[in-house]
Amino acid sequence: MDDAIAACRILVVDDTDFNRTLIGALLGEAGFQNVVYAKDGFDALAQIAAEAPDLLILDIMMPGMDGFEVCRRLRDDHAYADLPVLVQTALSSSDDRNRAFAAGTTDLISKPLDRTELVARVRIHLENRVLIRDLQTYRARVEGELAMARSMYDHLLPSAALCATQTDRAGVTLRSHTALSSDLGGDLWGVLPLAGGRFGLFLLDMAGRGVSAALNAFRMHTLIHELAPHLGERAVCLLELGQHATVIYGVVDGAAERFTYAAAAAAPPVLVPPDGAALVFGEGSGQPVGIAAGTRYEERSLPFPPDSALVLHSTAVLEALGGRNGGLAALLRSPAVRNALAAGDGGGAFTAVTAALAAAQGDVPLDDHTLVWIGREGAR
Repeated sequence: MDDAIAACRILVVDDTDFNRTLIGALLGEAGFQNVVYAKDGFDALAQIAAEAPDLLILDIMMPGMDGFEVCRRLRDDHAYADLPVLVQTALSSSDDRNRAFAAGTTDLISKPLDRTELVARVRIHLENRVLIRDLQTYRARVEGELAMARSMYDHLLPSAALCATQTDRAGVTLRSHTALSSDLGGDLWGVLPLAGGRFGLFLLDMAGRGVSAALNAFRMHTLIHELAPHLGERAVCLLELGQHATVIYGVVDGAAERFTYAAAAAAPPVLVPPDGAALVFGEGSGQPVGIAAGTRYEERSLPFPPDSALVLHSTAVLEALGGRNGGLAALLRSPAVRNALAAGDGGGAFTAVTAALAAAQGDVPLDDHTLVWIGREGAR
């Protein structure tokens, strides 16, 4: 017998001394090491409140408080909702048995007791109990790790003060939308201060899900801030075999009215020009970062005139909205976005886009979503 099962606490509740002794002896012979006893329902509830057992063997017919009432009181307390309760009974009618299950009984053991049946039922319910407890412990640990990773994620995102400082120098307004999946993915974006009224901006998406993907995204975040020009080569050394990331890194230069960037299999940037002109899509081709050492990425650029907006986004945004030339393009061409931009209301245009994205991705996104909106409304 597994040590964890043998050590489980079993509370035997019976008003007859002989029955308690018999059940304890049978369980002891089978290898169960932690059997305790209660002489009636009141005693049982007091002992359970002091130290909850892993399984309860309960006589149904007892004076004062019968087994039905003990079950009902236990099930009324959420703390004991999943406590296995094995009722030993001589009741033979289906109505009586149904009444026992309605009160919260997990299983029935017939009287007179059969050793093989008793041990088998106790063992299987304790095996389930131990398995559920292990799963609950594992879930609590994972949830704790995800909570810590989300906290780290929030601290790594650009602060409002940093965004305001950098974007004021470049003559732009920076807005962002992020939505994390329930199991946390590897999306992350950031701003890098540069000289001459410029700033760098990156958006990366690590392959995979969960804490490992988030931690790799954090490592990539550090690497980008330390050595952005040599990102591809250094990432190969940083990441383990099979790990990679899509990345776009660019420099916003308001004075030159250009966005210069390089992409590693990232979603292409989109320019929303003023005056209702056609959308301009950049290039997102290239090999993901971390695949091969020595990879070089082509420098590209997009015009960034006054009253326009530049949109960077993760691939999950495209998937949620139905592809580059479907939902996203249609959304950026929509009257709500175009009219807001024409009126110099970059915030209204951004709100229209993010509202549509939030509706498409649902309450619990299946993947991380990131959208960064850089507006040049009123920049003349």
